[in-house]
Amino acid sequence: MSLSSAPTKDTAELQGIALALRKQVVKMVARTGQGYVQQGLGAADLFTALYFSELRLRPDQADWPDRDRFILSTAHNTAIFYATLAARGYFDGSRLETYCEDGSALEINASERLGPMIEATCGSLGQGLSVGVGMAATLRRSGADSRVYVMLGDGELQEGQVWEAAMAAGNWGLDNLCLVIDANDMQVEGHVNQVQPHEPLGDKWRAFGWRVEDIDGNDMQAVLAAFARTRSTPGQPHCLIARTLVGKGAPSLEGILGHNLRLPPEAAERALQELNEVKV
Repeated sequence: MSLSSAPTKDTAELQGIALALRKQVVKMVARTGQGYVQQGLGAADLFTALYFSELRLRPDQADWPDRDRFILSTAHNTAIFYATLAARGYFDGSRLETYCEDGSALEINASERLGPMIEATCGSLGQGLSVGVGMAATLRRSGADSRVYVMLGDGELQEGQVWEAAMAAGNWGLDNLCLVIDANDMQVEGHVNQVQPHEPLGDKWRAFGWRVEDIDGNDMQAVLAAFARTRSTPGQPHCLIARTLVGKGAPSLEGILGHNLRLPPEAAERALQELNEVKV
């Protein structure tokens, strides 16, 4: 399926876009032979739902004042982020071929050097929610109806700054703030539970005054429904704990905890073959 730059509410169409983005992620990482392919495949449904259905945006006017803001705190997860931005029309898709090349604005960590579509440079993990809380508070005080969305990885939750931001957002009742936790159980040292267990995760966020939903982050209908509820439920910031499967869509990669996975040509070719066999 070819990517469309037009937003849609059709679940099947969104699933098709997510599949096309997964193929693009494999191709981008295959050029370097190593990268964040596992995270990208796992989070493709989340990025698709955000950029093709949920966020209020104008790709031809990236700094439109009334836009919704999206902050990728896990700023290394750029293969899927850049693929999504290109598909949504922020820049020409041919630029994806420069991913991680010296001098390219498509750096391994997303930075504002790419343009105003990058709301914040978050190369140091754990900082994105603090930025998002500040943006949400400012927008509310100015009377704007724009919303702020932040995506964190579950490994980032080990950073103390996250919980300082969580306390502030809960105390201030920032209902224009939606946190998406890409809960894929993986960080650079391995499985999250083998490094610093954090369950029961939902109870922790509720204790900080957040409205919490625990969802299947690879179920497009569930993701769309959860986002819709965040818009219709006032009074609290929103936390969506999105359980995703690393390597989703390519059985040869699914479940492999490779934070910066080596992807030799034969592995990439096999993954693309598997993705080409997926029916939506």
